[in-house]
Amino acid sequence: MVNTARFVVLVLAYRFLVPFLSAEPGQAKESYVVYMGSPSGGAGAGGDPEAVRASHLEMLSSIVPDDEQERVALKHSFHHSFEGFAAELTEKEAAALAGHERVVSVFRDRTLQLHTTRSWDFLEVQSGLQSGRLGRRASGDVIIGIVDTGVWPESPSFSDAGMREVPARWRGVCMEGPDFKKSNCNKKLIGARYYSVMPESNASSALASTGSPRDTVGHGTHTASTAAGAVVADADYYGLARGAAKGGAPGSRVAVYRACSLGGCASSAVLKAIDDAVADGVDVVSVSIGMSSAFQSDFLSDPIALGAFHANQRGVLVVCSAGNDGPNPYTVVNTAPWILTVAASSIDRTFRSTVALGNGNVVKGVGINFSNHSLTGTHYPLVFGADAAAHYAPVGEASNCYPGSLDAQKVAGKIVVCVATDPMVSRRVKKLVAEGSGARGLVLIDDGEKDVPLVAGGFAFSQVGVDAGAQILEYINSTKNPTAVILPTEDVKDFKPAPVVASFSARGPGISESILKPDLMAPGVSILAATIPSADKDDVPPGQKPSLFAIKSGTSMACPHVAGGAAFVKSAHPGWTPSMVRSALMTTATTTNNLGRPLASSTGAAATGHDMGAGEMSPLRALSPGLVFDTALHDYLDFLCFYGYKEGLVRKVSGDARFACPAGAAASPSPDLAAAAVNYPSISVPRLLKGKPVAVARTAINVGPSNATYVAAVEAPPGLTVRVSPDRLVFSKRWTTARYEVSFSVAGAGASKGYAHGAVTWSDGAHTVRTPFAVNVVWCD
Repeated sequence: MVNTARFVVLVLAYRFLVPFLSAEPGQAKESYVVYMGSPSGGAGAGGDPEAVRASHLEMLSSIVPDDEQERVALKHSFHHSFEGFAAELTEKEAAALAGHERVVSVFRDRTLQLHTTRSWDFLEVQSGLQSGRLGRRASGDVIIGIVDTGVWPESPSFSDAGMREVPARWRGVCMEGPDFKKSNCNKKLIGARYYSVMPESNASSALASTGSPRDTVGHGTHTASTAAGAVVADADYYGLARGAAKGGAPGSRVAVYRACSLGGCASSAVLKAIDDAVADGVDVVSVSIGMSSAFQSDFLSDPIALGAFHANQRGVLVVCSAGNDGPNPYTVVNTAPWILTVAASSIDRTFRSTVALGNGNVVKGVGINFSNHSLTGTHYPLVFGADAAAHYAPVGEASNCYPGSLDAQKVAGKIVVCVATDPMVSRRVKKLVAEGSGARGLVLIDDGEKDVPLVAGGFAFSQVGVDAGAQILEYINSTKNPTAVILPTEDVKDFKPAPVVASFSARGPGISESILKPDLMAPGVSILAATIPSADKDDVPPGQKPSLFAIKSGTSMACPHVAGGAAFVKSAHPGWTPSMVRSALMTTATTTNNLGRPLASSTGAAATGHDMGAGEMSPLRALSPGLVFDTALHDYLDFLCFYGYKEGLVRKVSGDARFACPAGAAASPSPDLAAAAVNYPSISVPRLLKGKPVAVARTAINVGPSNATYVAAVEAPPGLTVRVSPDRLVFSKRWTTARYEVSFSVAGAGASKGYAHGAVTWSDGAHTVRTPFAVNVVWCD
């Protein structure tokens, strides 16, 4: 009999080594993206697509050897909002193209990762406003582009009942495939495109290779319905989270761009999708995708940052997820200043999975399971993983439910208790290990991620904290025959405190500490939204049909909340620029929870700007922000100059041959000046030395009533002196502007080293305009 594991290893080794063994050094071919910036005139972006494509082929042909011209082919040609292409190149060919006078950057076509009933109602309650009067101000002609894994068009969330005709400005298409017809689009789902995607890890997902906008993962359907799904009454996930499911902008239109699969997202496909979305006529693009925080690129080699820049140039707001690598600092991704970066929070609902012990004690845990355990039925033997170790397996591995560590004979038919002292083994893996060993349930003792219930399907599961876990282990040691039962999940409403920054949500600072990231926080924990019908019987409780809705967590879920909120604001203010919409959402964000206390992280510590940005989004409050901060294109270009990019490159990016970097920007990167260069609704000072104050200027636009006077109030952290000049802004008319400066200095010896957080808040008595700041105190230059 063939050793299967060894056979697989040999096959994989052959597949990966043969290309390198058969090619000369430096001649292995990979997919690269060649980015050429905005057109400077003549043929280029926005011109004849065939002419642009021909020019790209000519450029590619010029660096490919004559005897290999048959491989001159474009994977993608970018020609709408910017110019460039993707193609198979050797490393030497990529280097040759990087030196071409028309090229800004060349980078490998990397794999990017995919990062509701109650959530929208919760945001409305937290706003303290009533939606009736304000909601009537919004129209339904905003178009949201969703770059993700596609869509399941049959979901009731994409019903177009009662919707008006598609806006005449829409220029997109509904691409067909073997499993997707033009008739799948309607007045709600107005467009659908697909691109070459990463191969599915599941061989049964054959649809991925056929070419179709249809979602085979569920991620894209979930995000699209969260942003703009129609109202669906009595939606639920097998009885849990029952209520009216809806998107943030249920009157808005949706266009989907399938650039991803279960295997991830090719960066060239994501770049092409954003380019097409802008050309199609979307108003907002939602991108729940990003690079790993460990391998972030500079802005001109980041496909999402590049696509978002040119979208912003053309008046389209791009909203991105912040990533799921929290809670450690410096993990936030998608941090370009022209991107609206979203962190994730909890809502006032949790899912309780109760453990009833044989001694009558009850322990409240969290988790989503549909087990057939019952309080009046059979109690199952309870065993600690360390006491059920397989032969030769270390006790520490068995206590962590490490793969291969449990003795099936000691576990079968029992509820196993495991701990989480080994961070290499995820909750889902522990669940699979216990289930595969024949256990009837798993109790996981772990304070980490306890704010995010694991969806365990029909397998009995509960996660409890360390203190409750100690109680369970004490019970196991107190009797010869410990027993327990894990009850099916029940949802708990009006949970407090909420919102809380999710434990997984990525934290700032970003790669440029001159911009405070993330920008904003929105619901991203246990969000109910539409999904694809599951073909996996383990996901469907016995006797049930596959659910049309799913409960998912991640900054992927938070991102479309903000995209929907932005569409809601845009529908009421169609003339606002992307940065004005972003500003309205940020300056009106809430910073207290449903107990009236400051927002906190999952550890209980006070949340800072690096955790939550400006705070929890409040779309209703954002409809009337009072003041907004409009960020102009030259702000972003100046930022690139101060960040360290040469003037010639910035000209190519912008398409403006006359652009000049500010004086002093060309010498070396200037993070302090970069912080002041962008008229942003938050402030980040990356370096503050004692005796060297830093001043940051901002310009506000009055979008409220005439004859308004705003007075400044400062939340200054200990050890810092923060002054606002002037501290009073007077606006005689609407749409007039006022400029002010915020100066920061170290106050004596009281300042601690590192980041300190606070805010400047302007108020006219009716509006509150809060701009958070983060200041990094350093002791030496």
